[in-house]
Amino acid sequence: MSSKSLADVVLLMGPTASGKTALSIELAKSLDAEIISVDSALVYRGMDIGTAKPDMQERQGIKHHLIDILDPSEVFSAGQFKDQALSLIDQIQQNGKRVVLVGGTMLYFHVLLQGMAKLPDANPVIRQDIDEQAQHEGWVAVHQRLAAVDPVAAARIHPNDPQRIQRALEVYLSSGKTQTQWLSEQTDDDLPFNAIKVAISPSDRSVLHEKIMLRFDQMLAAGFLDEVKKLHQRGDLSAAMPAIRAVGYRQAWSFLEGDYNKQAFRDKAIIATRQLAKRQFTWLRRQTNTLCLDSDDQSAKAKILAQID
Repeated sequence: MSSKSLADVVLLMGPTASGKTALSIELAKSLDAEIISVDSALVYRGMDIGTAKPDMQERQGIKHHLIDILDPSEVFSAGQFKDQALSLIDQIQQNGKRVVLVGGTMLYFHVLLQGMAKLPDANPVIRQDIDEQAQHEGWVAVHQRLAAVDPVAAARIHPNDPQRIQRALEVYLSSGKTQTQWLSEQTDDDLPFNAIKVAISPSDRSVLHEKIMLRFDQMLAAGFLDEVKKLHQRGDLSAAMPAIRAVGYRQAWSFLEGDYNKQAFRDKAIIATRQLAKRQFTWLRRQTNTLCLDSDDQSAKAKILAQID
């Protein structure tokens, strides 16, 4: 089946704080579409402020999927995202509506578009050992340990990205085969839709950095720390869980644990968010057949609609 005979699906990608949410809602209104979130933090209930989760008023009556589907104690893998996203795309299209996927979790976009290798399941014992090394020696030391066994993965993963460092090292320690070897064995799947890939971001990186800082201060003013305190007080969550590792939440958790003061927490959270944006930019630059738009382009929606049959 050729791509021309498949329904168009918009994939709206971009770094954090680039204006994806508002544009996706405008697109969905014009296309009579439903939105599928491509965000590893929006899946969690009770994590609203720090994830910039659109509330019901912001959603303007547009149905959103893969938001508030899990408790923060649960894990949501890239493979689960792919399975659920493909199922939802089919359901939405069967109901006669179009689909817009929007978010900044580039791994999710990658597995949806390129497929993924079957990786070993998570191993709690190995993860605990890695966490203990990080606590005693720091994540830079763990990153160096990864570099010794899987230099390709270490070059791809930033030393300040503990979740991905841990996963890559865990894969090797649990299987004896590097993550790079596993990924090299992955096979592309034929997509059941025609992907209209769109990347939106500010043309000036300093503008995005300013937006990130302003948005984080707005989150603080809106009660972000109180939100994290509620999670912290539950007693069944820890800094090792994927939900708490989300940017901003990880730094707030450390602040509540007394690791540093409030000013240091703010600075570290903003820096971590900028580092996330840099990784998102890096991934987007490698994409082909993608419509690249400036966040301030007032004709962005019209340019995207022009790509759709």
